[in-house]
Amino acid sequence: MRLLVTGATGLLGRQLLRSTDHQAEHEVVPAYHSERVPGGVQLDIRRRDQVRDVIRSVRPDGIIHTAYRQDDWATTALGAVNVALAADGARLVFVSTDAVFGPRKIAYREHEQPCPITPYGAAKAAAETTIQALASDAVIARTSLIVGSDGRSEEEQRVRRLAAGEPGAFYTGNIRCPVHVADLASALIELLMSDVNGITHVAGPEALSRLELGRLIAIRDGINPEALPSIPGEPSDIQLDCHRTQSILKTRIRPATEFLAVGTSAARQEVYHRGDRRQAGRDSS
Repeated sequence: MRLLVTGATGLLGRQLLRSTDHQAEHEVVPAYHSERVPGGVQLDIRRRDQVRDVIRSVRPDGIIHTAYRQDDWATTALGAVNVALAADGARLVFVSTDAVFGPRKIAYREHEQPCPITPYGAAKAAAETTIQALASDAVIARTSLIVGSDGRSEEEQRVRRLAAGEPGAFYTGNIRCPVHVADLASALIELLMSDVNGITHVAGPEALSRLELGRLIAIRDGINPEALPSIPGEPSDIQLDCHRTQSILKTRIRPATEFLAVGTSAARQEVYHRGDRRQAGRDSS
């Protein structure tokens, strides 16, 4: 399969290139915006004419669209629509987000309609809706916080910044379902090659606060987890129920406490216990 990966210089895009590097069945063409990638094509997804011309030139059998900018509607919403319009029969996998939903204590399932409360969530929701109308055979893969192993993810970088004393804090009331970038990339490739269509949820099976996740990353990286400042913040519990999607995948999506595991230190156990106490409080409310 000739595969076009947009956003190839991002965390997920880079992992997709690594994951397909030794797979003979895939010929991968990376698409980048400004940071050049060897063997890649320059692509500004905000320009419909350029998207059309690049896709006509590459002639991909499949497209995994990862490119976005949280603060830019033209890139996140219109860019995704431009890719869908130009796909011309290519199998499309669009990476969406849990931010298409608003906070609640019950996990969202695939069939539930978006209810975003942020501009970024609204942009992704608009893209989802349009892509479903344009390409009924496309896969829309909603995910959550993406974490890596090489320090490149936003969450890993935030841990280092805040531990070093830079302004900011981790929110204890911000609950998500973190996923490892390698697991997510593997699942997206599997979905691309499958006969699955429509909405899928590809996030971790474990809900953690941003503080709990930050402490696990800190412990893995040899940073004192108590050095991370925290504040309650506005309650924001957004979880994706991934049982249906996981049941059709061979790729196992690991919980964060597994892929960030570094042993059974007292500090790491305390992260677990705090999570248990938080969960118990939520269950009793």
